[in-house]
Amino acid sequence: MFEQAFKNLDDTLRRESGCQSELDYAEQSSWLLFLKYLDDLEQPRAQAALLTGKSYSFILDEPYRWSVWAAPKDDKGEIDYNVAMTGADLLDFVNGELFPYLQKFKQSAESPDTIEYKIGEIFGEIKNKFSDGYNLREALDEIDELRFQSQDEKHELSDLYETRIKNMGNAGRNGGEYYTPRPLIRAMIRVTQPKLGETIYDGACGSAGFLCESYEYLRASKLTTKQLETLQKHTLYGKEKKSLAYVIGVMNMILHGIDAPNIIHTNTLTENVSDIQPKDQADVILANPPFGGQERKEIKKTFPIQTGETAFLFLQHFIKMLKPGGRAAIVIKNTFLSNADNASRELRKELLSSCNLHTILDCPGGTFIGAGVKTVVLFFQKGTPTEKIWYYQLDPGRSLGKTNALNDDDLAEFVALQATFAESDKSWFVDVADVDEETFDLSVKNPNAPEEDPLREPWEILEEIAALDAESAEILVGIGEMV
Repeated sequence: MFEQAFKNLDDTLRRESGCQSELDYAEQSSWLLFLKYLDDLEQPRAQAALLTGKSYSFILDEPYRWSVWAAPKDDKGEIDYNVAMTGADLLDFVNGELFPYLQKFKQSAESPDTIEYKIGEIFGEIKNKFSDGYNLREALDEIDELRFQSQDEKHELSDLYETRIKNMGNAGRNGGEYYTPRPLIRAMIRVTQPKLGETIYDGACGSAGFLCESYEYLRASKLTTKQLETLQKHTLYGKEKKSLAYVIGVMNMILHGIDAPNIIHTNTLTENVSDIQPKDQADVILANPPFGGQERKEIKKTFPIQTGETAFLFLQHFIKMLKPGGRAAIVIKNTFLSNADNASRELRKELLSSCNLHTILDCPGGTFIGAGVKTVVLFFQKGTPTEKIWYYQLDPGRSLGKTNALNDDDLAEFVALQATFAESDKSWFVDVADVDEETFDLSVKNPNAPEEDPLREPWEILEEIAALDAESAEILVGIGEMV
């Protein structure tokens, strides 16, 4: 229904000199979508109030509502181009009036969990990158074709937006930073099995893929109005450092049906882990923290195990943020399992002693497009030391890439076998008592893999080549005699 509008929007963005990549396309379409969504949210509420004789207080003052500045309509319900701004006038309004007005909402909002606060956060983080007012006019017209009224419409828009996030993640070398493959997320959720009433947390939420998929997982069961309110308002929590990812994460959750997402724009690692209280802890943690980043010295010093690897700092944060008995599934570089430096060894020791690291999923190369590293997923429960680890070596039987991505079927066996920790040619156990107490090396070494044919000696290969050559010569002679 809306796919063509998204394609037309992309065509417009490609003509815009201020937008040069998929990251720009995602950013610019996000603020436009947000304002259209806000208008679609408010107009029915205002009409319902009018029918019942009640007053309705709009979030935005009239000049700044989508239906007034972006898409004023005539009597036929079509955009009135005699009134609608375009060209330089439109740019002047957006840059000089609209954005400054929206940015003020952060200061005036009652609390961070309100839609007003999200408005101020979003428009305080991004800029309008349209430099041509006529291109902006076309973009507004395309966005106005979209509607957020029914669940079917929201579902289609969320799918289209997810595709946009995926394209953005594939656009740069840090693809995994923006986009975690949804089949992998869904498998991680099915293993951790979050329940309604539990809190779910991602301290490096990016585009909010884990939170959105968790919402869909819990939403699949029949919920009462009160349960749905609990799911939307008191279940899903995230933090994100980067401005673009924060904006996209908020918009992604809104499109999935969460009006005021509980995402905070902050650097999670600046929070001193010793200050985390039981009231701050979560029942379930699902995350794919960024790899290879660097933090300031004063930040590293707040962690018991000091390291220059951002993902290792996040892992310490997640262990601390997990409630006793809470479950976690964390994506991390596979080198974490075997690195010989002191921080890696200490962190493996801490994880094994404070949590039950019951499962390690070994992901193949290409799982994360453009990430350039192999990854594993650590599944653990806090409170009981690890005795045995169940490993699973994921092998989809093909090379993964942009045109051949991971899918749900690839992970179906893992989820099924993990439920009973079954052994197979791809899965096995490691007894922690057998792990070297000096290195705590947890490397993936599959003892059940079918044996490969042994390498042959060079002279054997040469003899076979000679025999094949002789056989070919004999066949050619026979053919020659028949001619």
